[in-house]
Amino acid sequence: MSQLTSKQAYLAMYSFLDAHYQRTKADDVGALLGSMSFLPDGVPLDPVVAEDWRVALQAAISGSVDASLRLTK
Repeated sequence: MSQLTSKQAYLAMYSFLDAHYQRTKADDVGALLGSMSFLPDGVPLDPVVAEDWRVALQAAISGSVDASLRLTK
């Protein structure tokens, strides 16, 4: 698989969340998608989402994201 650009990774996440929303109609996911949607100038509607994305992307690139499932008793 080739490496994704930041925008391609963002769009992949958007597509994943949109598919989830189409199945569940979860209001919180729909609201997030609205905030993530691009304005005509190509930036997300909510600037906080854009900053959160940059932070998350940097965490993933640096290897500091741990997505391991942890079950507690």
